[in-house]
Formats: sequence, C-alpha cells, structure tokens
Amino acid sequence: METQLSRFMKTHKEKLEAELRAIISAITAPDLLIQSMDYSLQAGGKRLRPMLLFATIAAFRQNPLIGMEAAAALEMIHTYSLIHDDLPSMDDDDLRRGKPTNHKVFGEATAILAGDALLTYAFQVVAQSKVYTNEQKVWLINWLSQAAGPAGMVGGQMADMEGENKRLALEELEYIHKHKTGKLLEFSVMAGAFLSGASEAQLQHFQTYANHIGLAFQIQDDILDVEGSEEKIGKRVGSDVNKHKSTYPALLTLAGAKEKLQEHVSEALQAIEQTNTNAELLKDLAHLIANRDQ
Repeated sequence: METQLSRFMKTHKEKLEAELRAIISAITAPDLLIQSMDYSLQAGGKRLRPMLLFATIAAFRQNPLIGMEAAAALEMIHTYSLIHDDLPSMDDDDLRRGKPTNHKVFGEATAILAGDALLTYAFQVVAQSKVYTNEQKVWLINWLSQAAGPAGMVGGQMADMEGENKRLALEELEYIHKHKTGKLLEFSVMAGAFLSGASEAQLQHFQTYANHIGLAFQIQDDILDVEGSEEKIGKRVGSDVNKHKSTYPALLTLAGAKEKLQEHVSEALQAIEQTNTNAELLKDLAHLIANRDQ
C-alpha cells in the first residue's frame, strides 16, 4: 500500500534523477569521464540524503524543489565517495547496489577521476545557481565542504581505516560514524532548514535530529552486514567481519545494537517535535532508516 512517504519519495526521486541527467549532459569533458560519472550517479538507491533535504523543506510547508540544486550537489558528493570507497586501495568491493563497481567497469584511473569530477562539479552547481542568493550559496558551500572534507566524511573515513584490526571503544566508533556517514546526513537536514528560513532554535533541534538519524543509519548498516540479504543490499554481507572492523553488533552484541538503534530513533523523534513544524515525513524517514533492509 502506497504511503505519503513512498509517494513523496517516488515523485522527488524522479525529479532529482532528471536534474542529475541534465547536469551531467551539460558537462563538456571527455566522453569516457562523463560515462563513468553518469554510471555511478544513475546506479539507483533511495536517494536518502536528498529526500531528507526535500522533506525538511516540506516540513515548513514550502516547495521542496527550492532545494533541488543543493540536493543534486549533495548526491554527486555522496556518489563520489562511493566510487572511491569501492576502490582496491580502500574497501575493494566488486558490487555496488547489485551492479559492478565503477572501477570494475571503467578501470581504476577513470573511476578516481570520475569521483574527483563529481566532487568538484558539485560545488560549481551550487555556485552557478540562479535560484539561491549569494548568502545562501556561501552558506551551502561552506557547510557542504565541511561535511564532505577533513572535518567530516573524509576525516571519518581516515579514522575508519585507522580503526581496522583494532577493538575500538564505543566513543571511537561513534566518532567514525558521526563523521564518515553522519555529516552528509546532517547537511541534508540543515540545508533544508536553512533554505526554509528556520530560526536558530529550530536549526539546533534539526541538527540534533540529524545527528541521531546519522547514528541510527550506521547502526542499521552494521546490523544488515550481519543478518541482511546480499541480494537486497547489493554487496557482500559480512565484509566488516572479514576486514576486522569494529561494529555496533561486535561491541554491543546484535541485540544491544538493535536496542541502541531504537534509542537514537527515539531521540531523533523527540528533537523533531521541538521544531514545531509539519515534520511527519521526517518522522517517517527516521523509521525508514531504522527498519530498511538495504
């Protein structure tokens, strides 16, 4: 049965993917580079980060499509990170969302360049926007660069690599996931709130919501690596164990990880209530993150 959230996601995912196709088709660059960029960008997925951005704008009863260019830039950066994560020098994965990874199709050098191109072009998309004011452009570029860079996703990835073959404390594991995964999810929500004119008090509550769903997302990822379906996930199950990574199930037991997951969802729902917005979609997304099977 179709729900309000599933309708919202279907509609906005289609619009986002049309925007991404238009962005890539406008690039002047060697054909092989464009094909490699487009291959990963159109590989599917729920487009969760853009959906969080759109749903946050909708919570203010504004047109979610005002966030389209920010959402496209965000998805381009997320996609670049997946291309690079899959490389032999990183996670060495053969499959992504059930398809051969970028470097398996185009070769390592082209995959690296495709990731580089997506990262840098994302900022160009925001900078050249005819929708956002100069103030909004500066805010978006600043927050997005922080979320993606050494203080965010890249720093989290480095800490994750350094944590391999070690038994990390829970606080160390949370640091990794707040940065590697959580910072882009945080940007999704904060960008939507900022573009909607949220107050400082509202921004704080949205940030708290985003922090908790970021951790919930990663805990569920760790749980799926233990008991998920490889067919649904689209990559090998048990890869974290094979790489001797610390995970929530490893530190807390599987039952403890599931309990911690529900704690973060509960904290996220409490925070979003404090925003005094029409946040039903964001509540539904929190539950979707916690209960997803891929």
